This record gives sequence, structure tokens and C-alpha cells, in this order.
Amino acid sequence: MNSSNRRQFLSLTAGAGAALAADGPRPNILWITSEDNGPHLGCYGDTYATTPNLDRLASNSLRYNTAWSNAPVCAPARTTLISGLYPPCTGAEHMRSMTRLPRGFQMYPQYLREAGYYCTNNNKEDYNLAGQGQVWDESSKEAHWRRRKGAQPFFSIFNFTISHESQIRKRPHQLVHDPAKVRVPAYHPDTPEVRHDWAQYYDNLTTMDAQAGEVMRQLEQDGLAGDTIIFYYGDHGSGMPRSKRWPYNSGLQVPLLLHIPEKFRHLAPAGYKAGGSTDRLVGFIDMAPTLMSLVGMKPAAHLQGHAFAGSHIAPEQPYLYGFRGRMDERYDMVRSVRDQRFVYIRNYMPHKIYGQNIDYMFETPTTRAWKKLYDAGKLNRAQSRFWETKPAEELYDLQNDRDEVNNLAADPSHKQRLDRMRKAQQDLAVKIRDIGFLPEAEIHSRSQGSTPYEMGHDEKRYPAGKVMAAAERASMLQEDAVPDLLKAMADGDSAVRYWGAMGILMRGARAMDPARAALRKALADTAPSVRIVAAEALGRYGGAEDLQLALPVLSGLAAPDKNGVYVSLLAMNVIDILDKKAMPLKGMVETMPRRDLKAHARLGTYVDRLVEKTLADLS
Repeated sequence: MNSSNRRQFLSLTAGAGAALAADGPRPNILWITSEDNGPHLGCYGDTYATTPNLDRLASNSLRYNTAWSNAPVCAPARTTLISGLYPPCTGAEHMRSMTRLPRGFQMYPQYLREAGYYCTNNNKEDYNLAGQGQVWDESSKEAHWRRRKGAQPFFSIFNFTISHESQIRKRPHQLVHDPAKVRVPAYHPDTPEVRHDWAQYYDNLTTMDAQAGEVMRQLEQDGLAGDTIIFYYGDHGSGMPRSKRWPYNSGLQVPLLLHIPEKFRHLAPAGYKAGGSTDRLVGFIDMAPTLMSLVGMKPAAHLQGHAFAGSHIAPEQPYLYGFRGRMDERYDMVRSVRDQRFVYIRNYMPHKIYGQNIDYMFETPTTRAWKKLYDAGKLNRAQSRFWETKPAEELYDLQNDRDEVNNLAADPSHKQRLDRMRKAQQDLAVKIRDIGFLPEAEIHSRSQGSTPYEMGHDEKRYPAGKVMAAAERASMLQEDAVPDLLKAMADGDSAVRYWGAMGILMRGARAMDPARAALRKALADTAPSVRIVAAEALGRYGGAEDLQLALPVLSGLAAPDKNGVYVSLLAMNVIDILDKKAMPLKGMVETMPRRDLKAHARLGTYVDRLVEKTLADLS
């Protein structure tokens, strides 16, 4: 890290131990959280939902109409919450990729514990970041405010998993909600499987509601209701496909209720009214600074969100931001932006289909039925798009298109809005120094001796400007970009070369003739990720001789024990997509080791899944 960046880094961490405000009564704080559900509650106007306990809480709380989880899947969303940082700047955007925060950065419970709070988590953690030091006083299925000492103020989480994706597909299940009355979104086919899954999702929300009601009953029973601020929220959109894992509004919008008892009403945001609602844009990125603000601490200077309650409320921001990285075994890169009405989607890998074959997602009956109908040619345009490649940009008007199926990005009447929201996305990437523009393997290799966050703030190790510029040029799909992409493939930085090769791959066969020589040369690049992308381009769009050159490169990079899990995942994704062209590699895939023993155990099954999928296809 150069001296300028070091000074900036130290200035960010200097506010981390901010002093408490003047002594006085301090609120307890209770978080009631549920998994994989959007605002499908009665208090949000959903007449199909049966959620009496949360509806009752809403009648005494402020309801947030526009809250985003920032990530559309659990681990990155929780990582945003626990760190108060956007995971694309900490190397933690990819599912189950365990990275570290810089020394001096703490997880929010550590700040609350320093302020004297008893902090409990019941009980899921599931972060993409490793904790440093003691994070919780207790994190277990038994964790409860009742285990604190005396009248110590507490911060307690109770998280309910009954609404999780895995419970939608659990059979047998006797439906309570009538599947005939389900609202099927425009992107889903109207089939019995889809209606059953949606109805079961709503059944599970009713069960979750009862569990939330029990926690609130315990608070009343203990005589603590008047001393406790209550949050209820879901951890991202519904577990149904095209919601979970996708940074559309359908995957990112969550219910958020904030109850502040009369005793602490001075900590409420302006306009707070029991039973009221607000259109303020809030996201998970804002939760850590809001907690610090509620307990009287000035939010740590390095936090990237904005407090929306407490003694240090910040001004409302004009946009919310979302992101998508690797989802389990499949790579992708998407960024999104929302204002009050519109959602902008930026696809940095538009050559990949939306509905990549993620093993866990395909366990849901809806996913399998949906794909089967697509393969049979029985879907309409809105339903088919999920199984096809993506445009570089998408823009949706939520007021007139709640299901986000009518892309306005090419509409001249929306050009100014498109330009403005594109700039907002790019500005945030620059501001936070988004390292998701690096191949995942390089996030780790460039961070040796420090952390991904520090590497990302070191211009020598991560020349963000030119890497991002290469990614923009590659992925906007302009036909005249090929000369620039070839120039990028000769750059001194491997990430720029990676995006140059990616840009050629995205353009397919039409770019092969001018790029063939550069792609063949790239098969010997010093960076494994560059070699893999070049091999994919040659294997998919070149001739027989190109394929013969590409296959040995993929074979040499596929084994995780020799190349590391991230290189292996990238190589195995290409071998899988080559399908029958990869038949000469079948024996290698059958016998190669499937584990990188140096990798975190949470990544253990991803290579396995790709191997099994590849072998099934080749058989």
C-alpha cells in the first residue's frame, strides 16, 4: 500500500472506536429475521399472506417500503450486514469465499460489546468474512437475552429458517394456502409445480410469523417491551428462482419494520409514526451504522452505509445498490441500482445465461418444470428470457412493471435516466474500489500478505481505473471494440488481459478471425484465468485445431489440488459448457482430485457439483 493510500486507510479506521454519547438510558435492540422472503406480508398489502403477528408489529412500527438486502443470496447479504461494507470491496461477494477484514476493522457486534451491550445471535452466522477476536457473547441455538447479567442492555438476533428456499421444496407438504389463488409473476410459467411452490412459500411465511410472535411474547413476558427497539426484516427476496440469486428488485427487496417504544422516541427518524410508512431508501449496508447510532456511538468512519435512526442520522441517499458474483459453482458478475421507481441492471458477463445450472437451485420443482417447458419451446417471451443470454444493460419501471420483464434500456425516452443510473453504478464501483472486476483467484493471489480490502486500495496491486475501463469496453458489446480488446490482451496487467479475452469471448464467432492469433498466444499467458477464457473462446467458436489447442490448457488447470479451488471452478465451468466438445477430457474429469485441501471447507462441494454435471452430460 503506497503512502497516500496508507494515510487514507488510517483515517478511515480512526473513527472506529468513537466515544459514546452522554450517559443515559440505553435501549435494548431486538432483531427478528427470516430467510428467503420478500415483502409478502399482510402489512405490505399482500392479501394472500397470513401473517397476523408481523402485521400487529407493523401497526406499532414504521414500515420501510423500499429496503434492499444489497445481495440477493444469504452469505453475501449477511456479510454486508456484519461488516457494514459492500462485499465487492472486501473480496466477499462470491458465495462462501472466506476472506478477512483489515486489522482495525470490526464487525458491528464488537462495537456494541465495547459499548457495554450483551450481544447474542440465535443462531445462523454464514458470513463470507472470518471474524477477528470475539464477535458475539453467544452465538448458538440457545443464545438469548435472558442469559445476560443483570440489567445489562442487550442486542439479540432471532433468525428463522422455515421460509428458506430449501423448505419450499420439502415434500410431502399439505398446502394451507390455495394454489389456485397464487399470483404467478410474469416471468414464471403457470404450472401446478409453480403454484404449489409459491403456495408452500406462503404457508412457511405463516409458520415463520408464529415464531416471530413467540419471540415478541417472550419480550412482553419479561417486561422489556417498553425498553426495546425491534427490527424485523427478511434476509433477501423469496427463495423462488429469479428472485433469490438475482439482483433485481424481486431478489433484493425485503420487508423492514422498525418499532421504537415511546421511551426512546427521540431516537426515531423524522416523521416516525406507529403504523406509518416511509419511502426512504435503505439497505443492509445501512444497518451497522444505524445500530451504532441507536446506542449513541458515532458510526465508524470506514462504514459505507448511512444511519437512518438514532442520534447520528445521515441524509437519505438517492440510490440503493445490488450485486451478484459467483453463485455456488457458477460464475457471473452483475451490478444493480435502484431509485424510488426504476431498477438498472449492469451485466458484466452478458454471454452467460440468467439461469445457469446451479445444482442447489435445480432442486426446486419450479426450476425443473420451468426449464423443461423452455426446452420444449412452450414459453412466452417473458418466461423464456431466464434461460437465455443477457443484454449488457437492463432498465425497469417498477411502477408499471413490477415483475421486471419489460426492458427499457434501448428506449430513447429513457436515455437520460439510463445514463444517470449507469453513472451511479460506476461511481460507486470507483468509490468503494470494487475488486469484483478481478478474477476470483486473483482477489486472493494479489492479497497475499494483507487483505483483499487493502489490496483493492493499493493502486500498484489493483489499478482499478484501467481494469474497470477494460471491463466496460468488453461487456458493453459494441461491434467496434475488437481492436481495443486486442490491445487489452497485450496489457501488462493480467486483469486487463482477462477482460480483453472476455470481450472476445462475448462477441463469439464474429470476433474469432481477428482475434484467433491473440487467443492462441493467450493460452500460454502467465495468468491462469486468462488462459481459461482464451481456451473457452477458442473451444466454443474456433475450429477443430483451436479446440485441440484449448483442451490441454483446460485439462491442466482443472484439478483443484494443483491449481486451487478458484482456478479449478473457472476451468470446470468451461469444460462443462463445451459439452460434447470436451469428450476427450472425460477420463481426466473422472479421475482428477476434487478437493483443494488448502481451501475453506465451505467451498468443498462446488467442484464436485461441476464434475458430476459434466460427467452426466458426457455420458
